Amino acid sequence: MPANNGRELTLAQAVREALAEEMRRDSRVFILGEDIAEAGHPFKVLTGLVEEFGAERVLDTPISEAGFTGVAVGAAMTGLRPVVDIMFGDFVTLIMDQMVNQAAKVHYMSGGKWRVPMVLRTTLGATRRSAAQHSQSLHAWFCHIPGLKVVLPSTPYDAKGLLKTAIRDENPVAFFEDKMMYRLKGPVPEEEYTIPLGAADIKREGTDITIVATSSMVQVALGAAKLLEEAAISAEVIDPRTLWPLDEKTLINSARKTSRVIVMDEGYGRYGVAAEIASVISEGAFFDLEAPVKRLGAMHVPIPFSPPLEDATVPTEQSVFEAARAMCG
Repeated sequence: MPANNGRELTLAQAVREALAEEMRRDSRVFILGEDIAEAGHPFKVLTGLVEEFGAERVLDTPISEAGFTGVAVGAAMTGLRPVVDIMFGDFVTLIMDQMVNQAAKVHYMSGGKWRVPMVLRTTLGATRRSAAQHSQSLHAWFCHIPGLKVVLPSTPYDAKGLLKTAIRDENPVAFFEDKMMYRLKGPVPEEEYTIPLGAADIKREGTDITIVATSSMVQVALGAAKLLEEAAISAEVIDPRTLWPLDEKTLINSARKTSRVIVMDEGYGRYGVAAEIASVISEGAFFDLEAPVKRLGAMHVPIPFSPPLEDATVPTEQSVFEAARAMCG
């Protein structure tokens, strides 16, 4: 990690800086989506970019996610590097044909002659009081599709480095940002850096239990690890950072070391990311495990609008602490 010289950015600022740097570096990079130019994005992540790069490279689109995502696929096939902004992750339901049947398969169906170097930027995460159609975490859908790469940053540093790598990648990449983390601050170096896809990061080392966590759940896991430390339990926290490619080696090695594992993800628990990671660890570290791998995810219900009910649908520091303490006896 380059020296940060004490500089801190929010996750939103880190994303904006990554986009600006890549647009300056490569004239083929452009952004398109709803309310991203003059409005600067519903979460103000892209404020100021249209002033620097103009409306030809920061394009406000009609309200047709399927339409402008299809435009991006075509633009990528002809040599440009589009970044598609879908303001709420729930709206990926509208672009599944473009991403799953077109972007993910063009390279294979053309015998390797065409590529689709595009990035889909969108959000995930509940507890914003946005109700059932604006609060889901649907990243597992894209993990299921060959030809797509899937990235979930959990810190400003990771967000910038991973986004720059995603934009430079020759394949379509789905990049999910937790909408509740845009104000999260952290060190971000001024120097140029990128983070390779497929490299997990050990956010905290430990010896008694491994907590594998994605996106916002990384911060929850780190909070739970502090509570566990007070109970004399040493928790290792690992962030996969990319769900595909997945750094299986780091996850399995940690499980072998600690012998107990919890996997956390804000997506729905059934048939989800946590289940796949738990399976990878169970198969790779079976004879070293002292207990079955435990999954913690969003409750299998539509996200409620009621604040107390919504808060109950996702894992918390306390629920992780209690699960880990029970596993450690």
